[in-house]
Amino acid sequence: MLSLTTLFEFNFRWPTIVPGEVLALTLFMVFAILMALEHHAPSVKLPTKHLRQSYITNISLFMVNSISMSLLSASSLLVLIERYSNKGGLLNVISSPVWKVVLSFLLLDLLLYLWHKACHRFDCLWMFHKVHHNDPYLNVSTSFRIHVLELFLTNILKAAFIITLGIDQVIALINEAITTLVIMFHHSNIAFKGEKLLSRVIIVPSLHRVHHSTQRNEHDNNYGAVLSLWDRLFGTLAELKPAEIGIKGNSPQDLANLIKFGFTLQTPPSIQEVIDIEAMIAVAAYYKAEQRGFYPGNEIRDWLEAKRDIIKLVYGDKLVRNKPERKPQHCFFKAFNFNNRHVCE
Repeated sequence: MLSLTTLFEFNFRWPTIVPGEVLALTLFMVFAILMALEHHAPSVKLPTKHLRQSYITNISLFMVNSISMSLLSASSLLVLIERYSNKGGLLNVISSPVWKVVLSFLLLDLLLYLWHKACHRFDCLWMFHKVHHNDPYLNVSTSFRIHVLELFLTNILKAAFIITLGIDQVIALINEAITTLVIMFHHSNIAFKGEKLLSRVIIVPSLHRVHHSTQRNEHDNNYGAVLSLWDRLFGTLAELKPAEIGIKGNSPQDLANLIKFGFTLQTPPSIQEVIDIEAMIAVAAYYKAEQRGFYPGNEIRDWLEAKRDIIKLVYGDKLVRNKPERKPQHCFFKAFNFNNRHVCE
């Protein structure tokens, strides 16, 4: 069994190949501080029972992911990066170490922004990413709620990034440390004075809370990992208070079913639900026909008006407004054969 420090190294240090003891200790300390702040001064009061379940599930998933990374031969990829990360990369033309740190951090943060946006746009990525979004009790441990395949793909992307730019081990560790700490911070259930001012620079809890809204027109915003710059620049910044957190519909909250949940698309409505809605439309159409004295020639219009009214009644006005029209996008994972995600769960 891996030590907890090693688990942190697999999950956060990989693929940076630098000693992770200091980072692991820092993460423990920051996690404990944020937990304490959530307990004593939460932004939103959460039920103790459900919050405890969220912590157990999220930390368990973190442990499983860390062990899975070791079983997926992550170490061989680490060796590859150690061999090529600081040889011939694009940043080697820059002599100043400070500028190397700054540029590598900005480019990594932009990469994570684009990757996060892609995880919302494509079905084959969203089905893994929705595991992160299905926690209805957003807290600091939610930052660990990542499906193992999304984690693996993200780390492959980071590895390619490090090799391409030729980032050395120290710079890679600095980038990982900053990114991880801010992600933990903006998932925490806290509020503080000056939060709005700080949001002009980085993603703060109030901004990221919007990203975890059940409404698609709200959660398709605030993709930034650290800086809020990219959301402002690309027009995806939203400053509002979401009414509900999580994803629509019922979804598992226990570890085993949560992992399985990452391999499924949205569950279609049951036959009974379809029959009930159709029956409601039929009754409404009959009522409209009765109002006009069953005068012939208006049957189709009555049915369409009844269907519109019932859908509006059942799903609300937000059904259309909250689901923006998008042209189909073809995902690079052809094996899944999915188009972009049209329906938010």
